[in-house]
Amino acid sequence: MVARKTNRIVITSPEKLEQVNSANMRLKKDFLQYLKSVKRSPGTIAGYDSDLNIIFTYILDELGNKDFAKLSKRDIISFQNWLVDNGISSARIRRLKSAISSLSNYIEAVLDDDPDFAGYRSIVRKIENPPLVPVREKTVWTDEELQHLLDVLTEEGKYDRACLAALAMYGGRRKAELCRFKVSDFDEKHVTCNGALYKSDPILTKGDKYLECFTLKKKFDPYLERWIAYRKENGIESIWLFPKAGEPEEHIQASTISSWADSFSAITGKDWYAHSLRHFFVSALSRAGIPDGIVVEIMGWSSSEMFKVYNDNPKDDRIAMYFKDGEIDTSNTRSIDQI
Repeated sequence: MVARKTNRIVITSPEKLEQVNSANMRLKKDFLQYLKSVKRSPGTIAGYDSDLNIIFTYILDELGNKDFAKLSKRDIISFQNWLVDNGISSARIRRLKSAISSLSNYIEAVLDDDPDFAGYRSIVRKIENPPLVPVREKTVWTDEELQHLLDVLTEEGKYDRACLAALAMYGGRRKAELCRFKVSDFDEKHVTCNGALYKSDPILTKGDKYLECFTLKKKFDPYLERWIAYRKENGIESIWLFPKAGEPEEHIQASTISSWADSFSAITGKDWYAHSLRHFFVSALSRAGIPDGIVVEIMGWSSSEMFKVYNDNPKDDRIAMYFKDGEIDTSNTRSIDQI
């Protein structure tokens, strides 16, 4: 199966950015410095930088290079419509509009004493977003398919990749989070829940928050042990579980996982991406009979609504777990280490 493709907006260039309204570029620079001062992650700041370059280039090409603070609701609607016409996903459109909103909020809250922005009020949130529409078919995994992947990677001696794939399967973490685990997150001090789980130190996650991440210990251990043994045999020393090649003081980047995902897709014949393993993990916990609320706590979600998003088990199957021979029966539910 061919790896997933995502529409990308290619309208910026060094030459174009040279022509962007200097007031807008100064505003972006001040905004990014502000984000740095409040300890936003480098990845978050880089994302805003990239998104604002796209927005400012659109303003250059289509809106007369006007000041950002003078955008009208009509201007924002035209930008949104341009994105739709160019096949950009609804999720990507929401992200770009979020960048507009964040910069607008910065102007309103922080630059309110600057005469150039007197009386400024954010307007982007008044513009309705396009409905979220899946841009590709979701991959749903069986245990056998993922075990085949782990077996192939192990047989080929790709212990780092097998370890990462197992961590995604048995921890359900996002791609950026998978990069940030440390070796120490899997020592004896981090074993909890009667030996069933590892609980990491807080890891930087979406929204510049920190989250303790849980991993099924017995399922993950064989792949962890092989990778750690390989590291020792080959003199790989790093605090990071997956160090960057040639730079062990740094962890691998999400782009590396994306590259590995292509090879995983080739082995399985299905589209492998980290978020599909998030669905797999949540669904496995639910099939084991773990209550929804406990799954929510394991994943670190603030709302039970997220459980509904990630639980791929058919509704009838979930209900049937608790009935047998015409009676209510909960005896077939399993503990977490039996998943």
